[in-house]
Amino acid sequence: MGGPGDPPEGTPEGGPGGAEDEYRSVVFDESFVRAARLQEYSARERMTDHTPAVRRRPPLHRGLSRQALMLVLLIAVAFATAIYMGVRHPYQTSQSLHPAEPLRMTVIPLSPQGKVPGAADPEYLYAHSPAAQFSVGAEGIPLPAVRRTAHFSDSQIVAALSIAKDYLVDSSLYPEVLTGGQVHPARALLDPDQLDQFDQSFEHPAADGRHGPTGWLVRLDPTRAELADRKVRVQGSLQATEVDPSTLEITGDHTFVYALRPTGSKADAPASLFTVRRELQFRFDRDDLRVHQARLVASYAEAGPLSCAEDSANHFRPLLAGQTAKAGGPAGTDPYATGSATSLCGTLSADAQPRV
Repeated sequence: MGGPGDPPEGTPEGGPGGAEDEYRSVVFDESFVRAARLQEYSARERMTDHTPAVRRRPPLHRGLSRQALMLVLLIAVAFATAIYMGVRHPYQTSQSLHPAEPLRMTVIPLSPQGKVPGAADPEYLYAHSPAAQFSVGAEGIPLPAVRRTAHFSDSQIVAALSIAKDYLVDSSLYPEVLTGGQVHPARALLDPDQLDQFDQSFEHPAADGRHGPTGWLVRLDPTRAELADRKVRVQGSLQATEVDPSTLEITGDHTFVYALRPTGSKADAPASLFTVRRELQFRFDRDDLRVHQARLVASYAEAGPLSCAEDSANHFRPLLAGQTAKAGGPAGTDPYATGSATSLCGTLSADAQPRV
């Protein structure tokens, strides 16, 4: 830019003079401005000699900060705790409130008064016995009319009755179960807390009122008898009762009649009838209904013809056509011994046998 000398084109007309000369160093006319030399610094010069006009921002941190990580961790812990409490909370499962009771069982063999009647045709035996009007198989276990209770709906009661019926079918009618080959169908319907007792009963059977396989299901000695007719005759009833606001009880009372022959005998060998009356008591809570399982709390069975001198806890050993009961009564009972069941035996009425 030029110095404060005279303008290049001389003093303008009408320009200030006299007293105004003192302002000539700061007042410029148009010709002076036009003649001025302008200089603009380059980008490099501005960066080198001058402070940058834009302030540098601190670099962004990649990833999460420590505070964000802590927040995510706290949320994850809270979520896991909520899930755990939802699964294990005592109000979500009734097993902690109602632990499964051990099954109490009673098995009473019924001894015939004479020879066991028999005939080659099982249908003939059925027709001449009290089971003549019984239904075949599961048809003999009908569900009763249902009426809701104070704390259980119609559908919940039907579910409990259906589970009880399934257990009766699986433990009393399957040929594979009757001949002692399988136990899984009945076991699969039991509350998990009862499985240890169930397994011990079959691994170490005992006539102690707790560990007799015949208290859980109908089990014939496969070395002695086999089915002469798979069409088992059945008659009985089921009844539902509310025990408390969280427990439903189903009671079943059914009579099963089987036509049997000696194991390995010919098809025309004489058959005989074997009768088992089973009274079972089941209990259900809402979890049992949801997972289709039952708690079997009481089992009472009368079965014959059997010999009182033989143990009926592990297998039923039926007396077949033409056979008579062995001499002697049930095993002796020690009233001083604790924890053991009393040995019981009854007499099979002649009216319960076929008239042939």
